Amino acid sequence: MSSRSRVFSLVTLAAVVASGVVVVGVLATRGHIPGSAKPRSGHPPLSLALGDRADREARELDKAQRFYAAKNYDGAAAIFNRYSSLEAQVGTALAAWPSGSIQRLETLQAANPRSALVALHLGLAYYWDRREDDALAQWRRAAQQPDTPYAVRAGDFLNPQYAPGLPRFVPSFQPPLRIRALPGPQQVVALRGDAARGGAHAKILYGTALQQLGRPLSAERQFQAAARLAPDDPDSRVAAAVGAFDKASPAVAFGKLGPLTRVFPHAQTVRFHLGLLLLWSAQVKEARKQLEQARREDPNSLLGKQATQYLAALGRIGTG
Repeated sequence: MSSRSRVFSLVTLAAVVASGVVVVGVLATRGHIPGSAKPRSGHPPLSLALGDRADREARELDKAQRFYAAKNYDGAAAIFNRYSSLEAQVGTALAAWPSGSIQRLETLQAANPRSALVALHLGLAYYWDRREDDALAQWRRAAQQPDTPYAVRAGDFLNPQYAPGLPRFVPSFQPPLRIRALPGPQQVVALRGDAARGGAHAKILYGTALQQLGRPLSAERQFQAAARLAPDDPDSRVAAAVGAFDKASPAVAFGKLGPLTRVFPHAQTVRFHLGLLLLWSAQVKEARKQLEQARREDPNSLLGKQATQYLAALGRIGTG
């Protein structure tokens, strides 16, 4: 494994440990980015983002997706065939791979030309069929709907020099207990209501939920609103900077976050998230310095403990 690949594996692993970040299937396909000489055996990956849905169809599609990941394609197809939603139709097309899969996806795209879901998976199908230019065109098409998890995933293939997914803001405070006690989908509803009525911290918490749902632009709007309400609050300013991270123009986020080291010289959140953005960009030595400084500010805080986990992961792979 190359040094860069080790870093990306580290970022995903450490994010899972420290922040609950999950990028569906990215590690499985990291060797299949455009330009790879490896054969494309098996089925293209399937990445259905069901968000905070808890209805019966969502549960069934999630089960089918797990069957698909386990290479039980017949079992997955049996479930997908019960439903007519776009997610189910994409699943049906790929479960039958390669028999008519590309043609089915092309038909779906003709009927749903603005669907990032279809564009992402048509791109994956093209890539598995060794049609690299067509694949890149589809991933760019998916990226044109940026406030979707499918655009985020397409960005992984369009920008393989970065770690999978997008870095997420980690608040230095927790949601109220009344929200933490709710089931996941109800938490999102409660956070949305608090954000509409509340102040900066309520908007930050809702923004982090939106990030987890793969809606980075909506999250950024919440973070920006928090920064306007509380410009002297480090969490609000840092959240707005992290929310601005875009693989196509990462300098924007760094330009917002870097100066905050002078505005808030002892704010742990600034150093922690600067380290996070550097790590996402595979700038390991600089990331280590920032994470070490964040840990020194308060090793027993939430961010201090997460910085320790990232640093331990870095130490295990011997980078930087």
